[in-house]
Amino acid sequence: MRQVHFGDPPLSASPAVPLIVFAPTRDPVEAINSQLRRAGHAVHCTWIPALGDLGDALTQLNPELLICQPRAEGELSAVAAVRTQLTPEVPLIALLDVADEAAIAGAIAVGAHDAVTLGRPDRLRAVIERELRSFRLERALNATLQSARDYRKQLESVLQRSNDAIAQVQEGIIVEANASWLEVFGIGSAGAIVGQPLMDLFEESSHAALKGALVASLQGRWTDHGLKADALRADGTVLPLEFVLSPGEFDGEPCVRLIVPARKRDERQLASELADSVRRDPATGLLYRRPLLETIGSQIATPARGGVRYLALLRPDKFAAIEKEIGALASEQLLAEFAALLREHSNPVDVAGRFSGTSFLVLLERGNERDVESWAEQFVARVSKHVFHVGTKTLRATCSVGLGVVPHGNPVLDDAILDAVDACRRARHQGGARVATLDRADTDSRVQAYDQVWVKHIKAALMENRFRLVQQPVASLRGDDPQMFDVLVRMLDHQKKEVLPADFMAAAERNDLLRNIDRWVVGASLSFAAQRRPGCLFVRLAKDSLLDPSFANWLDGQRKATNAEPGRVCFQVTEEIAAAYVTQIKAFAEAIKARGFRFAIERFGGGRNPQGLLETMPVDFIKIDGALIQGLAGDVDLQQQVRAVVDAATKRRIETIAERVEDANTMAVLWQLGVQFIQGYFVHAPEDVKI
Repeated sequence: MRQVHFGDPPLSASPAVPLIVFAPTRDPVEAINSQLRRAGHAVHCTWIPALGDLGDALTQLNPELLICQPRAEGELSAVAAVRTQLTPEVPLIALLDVADEAAIAGAIAVGAHDAVTLGRPDRLRAVIERELRSFRLERALNATLQSARDYRKQLESVLQRSNDAIAQVQEGIIVEANASWLEVFGIGSAGAIVGQPLMDLFEESSHAALKGALVASLQGRWTDHGLKADALRADGTVLPLEFVLSPGEFDGEPCVRLIVPARKRDERQLASELADSVRRDPATGLLYRRPLLETIGSQIATPARGGVRYLALLRPDKFAAIEKEIGALASEQLLAEFAALLREHSNPVDVAGRFSGTSFLVLLERGNERDVESWAEQFVARVSKHVFHVGTKTLRATCSVGLGVVPHGNPVLDDAILDAVDACRRARHQGGARVATLDRADTDSRVQAYDQVWVKHIKAALMENRFRLVQQPVASLRGDDPQMFDVLVRMLDHQKKEVLPADFMAAAERNDLLRNIDRWVVGASLSFAAQRRPGCLFVRLAKDSLLDPSFANWLDGQRKATNAEPGRVCFQVTEEIAAAYVTQIKAFAEAIKARGFRFAIERFGGGRNPQGLLETMPVDFIKIDGALIQGLAGDVDLQQQVRAVVDAATKRRIETIAERVEDANTMAVLWQLGVQFIQGYFVHAPEDVKI
């Protein structure tokens, strides 16, 4: 990074004000330094001539002011974008040849706080002094508020967590640990771990989440999320832990405090744990068959919150041969280890248990079919890579997974189980180590009659305006509130009960009704954007609308009728559709962007050539496929895949959103990988749109 410094003060002087001057030559830097010196201000100016070096300078030099002398049209906007992304609190002043009202308004419109000229040194000094004063007041206020919050948290920790296991970490190194922490890890004295890397105490699969959470906590952006990690005890055993993280201070320097809360068990909790323990197989920790079926039956009897439900039947391949080789007792140990892998791979909301001798059954609730298939494929891959330890022997094994759809409405548990069993049998007959899916509903001869009923309901709902929008917030990992929402559609029946898209969208697609539904959604979204002025609404479109040549003209009419600002709406298309219709989707994207709308690709990253799409399409956002996010926290290969997607998007100034984030560990890893936004039930469940 090319940097030239001006105006270093004498040692006896007060600390100099750090400034960055982005300009094509040194002349304005020397002039600004001279003007401020004459006014009695000690300054330390750093000249940055290249835009590529500005980001490093902003993050490394901690400037109090950024002055930009643009050399070409659009350069001030580019500098403002870098500043906003990395250090949004730093004031930006434009240095122009002429600073009339129009020029000042134009500079402010792209992100500058004001505009000045070298020809009016009195105004230049006054504007700089004003912005420095405002910056310092805001910084002091934020520091005071943060100190108060930190003190309150520390006091609460001392009063309420006196028996908790606590360690303090600076720059990844343990600087202090209390007796409870040492006891949890089976360590004799603090001297054995103080000064050692924190990561040495945890399995590698937990490192990415820990690193991300530490950085976020140090920046004050980690709230009360619990972080899960697998600890390595001194005796070599693995202990699953859940932490609370908070920023603190040690020897006058910032640190992160990791707390493992002491377990407080009352009689009711103990009774609940005892009742639960008798329902579980002690060897696997999973539910016995009867409690498993009762729990699944009870859960599928209640309406799903969204997405899809599947039953997954998992079974180790060629188990008879394994049992013959290692013996019956040792084979049970292998099944216990297999169950442990299943528990680690599952979400807290999944219901899992031992279905029969060597097979396990899991009820999965995910965003869509691809998420379910990805979960199953990742588990098959995880088992095939795992080395099983049985006594003194080690061996490898594979497994087959059968998936059966649990339909919405009035599902019959026995039918869904039969589908999963048949699908697993099919996967094993095809050689094992694979996933198979069976959905009898799709091949049922009654589909036509089923469609006739739904077509009537859909048309009536459109005529009677019985559709409604729900919105799911998109959260920023940078700390700000972007006011961005993903728009979803629901249908109301005649009793005003909500009908999920999974119930009617398939019938709508088979009967050419998706364009009608899309137009209702787009019209309602534009009305919402006009009235509530969100930062951005993400509106998904079906293939029929994307390929409809009349859509653009219809959209023009809707925009005029609602008076919505097009920049507040982003139309999104799946990667699968974009890859299948590259020419048409590119033309669509260019057409809507020419009208001021934004464009995004969702479910991104799982196709054959995702980076090729980025080179072809004029994209503002990509939404990283939720199928890649499933299991991300403990899968290094998935983390590398997501990092490649993020790096490719960053090079093209495309913003990244992770779909269907369901837990704090995944959020921490995404933070570490550089993802900018997240959405999912961990952030917020969908809520009604009020227009």
